[in-house]
Amino acid sequence: MLPRLLVRAGLLLALFLPPGAMAQPAPAPQAGPALAAELGQPRIAVDTAFTGADLLVFGATDRLLGPDGDNVIVLGLGPTRDVTVRRRVKRLGIWVNGPAARFREVPDYYALASTAPVAGLLDEPARRERRLGLDMLTARLPGPRDPAFREALIRLKQDTHQWVEEENMVGVSGGRLFHARLPLPSTVTPGDYVVQVMLVRDHRIIARQELSFGVDRVGATARIADVSRHEPLLYGLACVLLAALAGWLGSVIFRRG
Repeated sequence: MLPRLLVRAGLLLALFLPPGAMAQPAPAPQAGPALAAELGQPRIAVDTAFTGADLLVFGATDRLLGPDGDNVIVLGLGPTRDVTVRRRVKRLGIWVNGPAARFREVPDYYALASTAPVAGLLDEPARRERRLGLDMLTARLPGPRDPAFREALIRLKQDTHQWVEEENMVGVSGGRLFHARLPLPSTVTPGDYVVQVMLVRDHRIIARQELSFGVDRVGATARIADVSRHEPLLYGLACVLLAALAGWLGSVIFRRG
């Protein structure tokens, strides 16, 4: 008797429910993003006391990071401009400027960090496309093909700490959390900057996120920059007067001493 009642109850339920309601499967859980990244601060303020800063980049991945798992690459890029590299030559015992090479669209700032050496994570075409490595960056710059000038450009930018390439700068915590600090020099150029965070799996970039931040002059530094840009004649006269005043004060002090 009980089985018959259960069958009838099932039939009545099927009649009163909308078609397909009983056969509709439960929704599958949605997978989260493979990569999520963020910046510690969206703006860097530069004043007269600015001596440099570190930009914090942090995030998480959906799989474990490490030698047997995924890897993260962080690339910071600044505004571009044309740069001229000159070769010093010795003539009559005096070092003078010799041949010069002009490169276009050169990033004022370049910082590369990763959980492992980038050369072992991606093949050369992929690294060249993304400019991952100083050699790959200079190889794509418009300008003379002479490798000596390109190597000189790298040394020039590294000496001023504007270009940084460090392996294992990306730290890993808890297996899936990562963080990196990109150093910004005291000579950092104001403007708009971009940070590209890439997730590498099986020698391929499977996820990429682009973040932006700005570098702004504030206080007296901003006012001086505005005067030099909008009133170059006044700025030049002020520099000459300050230099003359400093020379006069120096002569007075040393004469009294």
